[in-house]
Amino acid sequence: MDDVINRRAFVRSGLLLTATVLGAVACTPTPSRETMPSSTPAPDSSPAPSPGSRVMLAYFSRPGENYHYGDRIDLEVGNTQVVAEMIADAITVDVFRIEAADPYPDDYEQTVQRNVQEENDDARPEIASPLPDLSDYAIVLLGSPVWNVQTPMIMRTFVENVDLAGKTVHPFATYAVSGMGRVRTDYAQLLPGVTVTEGLAVQGEVASQARPNVDAWLRQLGLLGA
Repeated sequence: MDDVINRRAFVRSGLLLTATVLGAVACTPTPSRETMPSSTPAPDSSPAPSPGSRVMLAYFSRPGENYHYGDRIDLEVGNTQVVAEMIADAITVDVFRIEAADPYPDDYEQTVQRNVQEENDDARPEIASPLPDLSDYAIVLLGSPVWNVQTPMIMRTFVENVDLAGKTVHPFATYAVSGMGRVRTDYAQLLPGVTVTEGLAVQGEVASQARPNVDAWLRQLGLLGA
């Protein structure tokens, strides 16, 4: 199976090479610039970001025991986080990690059982941190694992409690056997009138090798230069 932080500095915590996703039921330092001493400080010429010009990356990822080619593997970092860190390393984004107020178990089967129960109950699991204000964002990248061929219920909590009106949502997901599953359809149904693109699906077991696909996807979206 498969946090607002700062921007690109978020990825300095490290890209751990990992694999994940809840099964079939089921992310350079710039060189310092020397300046000549001056008796008059130079004015700050950096333009302030205009409203709606920023990109938010919001994702949910679960470490612990995960599905891995029919077996199980214990992950320190969930696969969706691996892909999220790749995105944040490639482009300038603000990052919000979606974490459950009641954390999901480390045990794989227990998480499967909890997810099935949440689906049956049409539950909206509580999110641990206050949700971000998205008013200054035109684009939202939404990341999660695919659980039981659909979005984890906690992603429904998120999209139903932030204002995504007028935004473009680009979903990305990590999976075991289902590909993107119903993720895009789920968001499209939950967010009528919001533009939801086809998104990017990354197999959990090879998430650590997904940088070329991530970069190609970001170029296709016009978020990464050639």
